Amino acid sequence: MFWVRLKRVIRSGWINFRRNTMVSYAAILVTTITLIVVTTLFLFQAVLNAAILNIQTKVDIAVYFTPTAPEDQILSLEATLQALPEVASVQYISADQQVLAFRDRHNNDYLTLQALDELGNNPFGGLLQINAKDPTQYDAIAQTLEGDNTIARSNSQIIERINYSQNKQVIDQLNNLIFNARRIGLIMTLVLSLVSIIIMHTTLRLTIYMAREEIGIMRLVGASGAYVRAPFLVQGVLYGAFAWLLTNLLFLPLTYIAGLKMTDLLGINLYSYYTSHFFSVSGLVLLIGLVLGVISSLLAVRRYLNV
Repeated sequence: MFWVRLKRVIRSGWINFRRNTMVSYAAILVTTITLIVVTTLFLFQAVLNAAILNIQTKVDIAVYFTPTAPEDQILSLEATLQALPEVASVQYISADQQVLAFRDRHNNDYLTLQALDELGNNPFGGLLQINAKDPTQYDAIAQTLEGDNTIARSNSQIIERINYSQNKQVIDQLNNLIFNARRIGLIMTLVLSLVSIIIMHTTLRLTIYMAREEIGIMRLVGASGAYVRAPFLVQGVLYGAFAWLLTNLLFLPLTYIAGLKMTDLLGINLYSYYTSHFFSVSGLVLLIGLVLGVISSLLAVRRYLNV
């Protein structure tokens, strides 16, 4: 008996969906636009994460040591920093490596190289390049090196300078970019979801009005309130499902083209990302579409279908 009723409910919802073709198209279109924006935000987040990962590899804290700093003390500080939970990696560049790198950078500048040779000794000290696990953790690492603590005090005599102040602006901009992108994405999703709910709610209200005679007959023959409401819930689910299908049909070719022509620009192959995360991204988009349809249906039947 349950399966018979379920079959009737689904069939009735499908009939309502097909009967009001233009109204259904309008609801699907608006829901599709919402899901397109949601999917775009997911892909934008992937591009942003790839860009952030690339920037993170270029942003660091560089600790420059005096030319007379003992190498064993520098290596000891390197081991101490590497043990910090905020630190992802520490690279030691010796004074000899520094002067070789300087010569490579100025191999066409004869006067600079001549001046270096006339010094008679290596003017460079050692260097530690520190990368954090997260951009927000650079402040904590800098405090370890510059603050009032045992590590800073014991190494203050050999540290010539720390370039964190020059990189701090880049790091702060990176953190602000992450925060603002997520906030804007969330606001856009909420606004468009609200618009979709309002339009689908209006659409279902019109459908209920057009089916008022059938609803009256169902009441007379003793149909329960849940049985009368169910087809309209099915109709809302169909809006979300068709919108999800159209969204996928749009993004599969678009990401494929982007993967062929824009990988170098974006720093990520969107098609590979979309297909490899299809079940997680598309599944979540489908869930959002169905939820929007169900919420719209529930609001419509609750307000305009007093059974």
